Amino acid sequence: MVGGSSYRPRPVSDSAPGSTRTTTSSSARDAPCDGRRPGASGAPADDHVAEADREPLPRPTGNHPEAGAEVGAEDEAGAETAEGAGTRGGPALPHASSPRGTPPTGTPLGPPPTRTPAAVSLPWERARAVAAREGRSGPAAVVRLPLDRALGHVLGEALGALTDLPSFDTSAMDGWAVAGPGPWAYEAGAGLLAGRRATAPLPDGTAVRIATGARVPPDTTAVIRSEHAHADEAKGLLHARRSVVTGQDIRPRGQECRSGEQLVPAGTVVTPAVLGLAAAAGYDALPAVSRPRVDILVLGDELLATGLPHDGLIRDALGPMLGPWLRALGAEVSGPVRLGDDAGALREAVVSTDADVIVTTGGTAAGPVDHVHRVLDGLDAQLLVDGVAVRPGHPMLLARLPGAGNRAGQLPGGPCLVGLPGNPLAAVAGLLTLAEPLLAGLAARPSQDAYRALVHADVPGHPHDTRLVPVVHRAGRPGGRDHVAPLRFNGPAMLRGIAAADGLAVVPPGGVRSGTEVEILDLPWAPATPWSEGCFT
Repeated sequence: MVGGSSYRPRPVSDSAPGSTRTTTSSSARDAPCDGRRPGASGAPADDHVAEADREPLPRPTGNHPEAGAEVGAEDEAGAETAEGAGTRGGPALPHASSPRGTPPTGTPLGPPPTRTPAAVSLPWERARAVAAREGRSGPAAVVRLPLDRALGHVLGEALGALTDLPSFDTSAMDGWAVAGPGPWAYEAGAGLLAGRRATAPLPDGTAVRIATGARVPPDTTAVIRSEHAHADEAKGLLHARRSVVTGQDIRPRGQECRSGEQLVPAGTVVTPAVLGLAAAAGYDALPAVSRPRVDILVLGDELLATGLPHDGLIRDALGPMLGPWLRALGAEVSGPVRLGDDAGALREAVVSTDADVIVTTGGTAAGPVDHVHRVLDGLDAQLLVDGVAVRPGHPMLLARLPGAGNRAGQLPGGPCLVGLPGNPLAAVAGLLTLAEPLLAGLAARPSQDAYRALVHADVPGHPHDTRLVPVVHRAGRPGGRDHVAPLRFNGPAMLRGIAAADGLAVVPPGGVRSGTEVEILDLPWAPATPWSEGCFT
């Protein structure tokens, strides 16, 4: 149930499994627009780009009519108004020592708890910092993974070279190994091939054919490339076509690294290149941080898993979206579990999980079937974030459940629960605000580096809260700077804008004018993974 502060009672028929709930176009879980990223090149079609990208708007402020209209539309959708979307008591609740809750499965959990005004919701930057700190609060679990399973994990320890690389002098080219000054006597034959054992030293004045990667005989002066040598078969002499420099085209032992030298620092994401380097250095398995395990619980009786919306029922957009998104953030994700609006089923799923993180969709407001807060109360969970001053996504939350960790590396006190609003774009805001920094901490990944980009349009802002607006990067004209353009269809219930986006602009209260730099959050599939500093620089 997405983030509306006030709720409207909606009749539910309990007489049949297929019973429907009355919904309207302003329902907190409206069906998202079906939009796909158009164009073979991945660039969005023009109708995705905000009108402001074509024609500058007046200076945006908190009282700007455009901003007011956009915020008003968001509130009208029942997603972001103040009442009922704030924190419960502001600071995190003290950690309780009692066992996890007492109500048995399927029993009512009592009336909604009292909610405090939305003014005490955490600022967006602080909420992200709280999630990141929580992710780093427990020790990372390091396991040894075979090379074929380590891709995408984070190294839990630095990789030191197990041998010199190369481990012996090798030929860098197909050609001739020669000793002393020329011309050199040689004997016909295949010569030295890669993978063969060491040979006797090469006497002065002699040469032998050698293949790339073959071990160079002791006392070799240089390797002459085949195209730079002339073999006089009649006399059995080899002549160089150009001057020969001692050591040329020989890869000396330890040229790349010496045994024990650090190759890759801890915290590096294992890429295909890291796998190749590790194999070359003699590794069969790598010390990797376990990926955090995530359970997805989809709430809402009005959601359909297949087919077209009908009779007040709408398609579940978050179930198909969240799993791949969370995997892109480095998590190991189980398939989504659809629970409907059943408080007992939600409680049972939460207490029986062995995951590190539980992600719920909907049910974070204060409506009659918004059970997340009541379940967390019954389990004596510690609310770390209960409402964030951001649009969309205001009623997101982060809690930590009590109880001993299920396995090494799990957060102290039990798993975390990230409560996402049910509106699709609001849920995306929750993913990037709370889930991304939390999972980065659990997996020992660095959170994405903040950077700023010019915005090529006026972007209206909320009077008090941060806005997250889908944008697409665009190359500047010759001599100009690259920039981002805000996209249309950025309402809390919409996915059409984010489907065409490669990032979210972090718009401060009051909005920004065209030509202003704004902070950008990359979507997880947009940036290339950077190498961390170390022996590569």
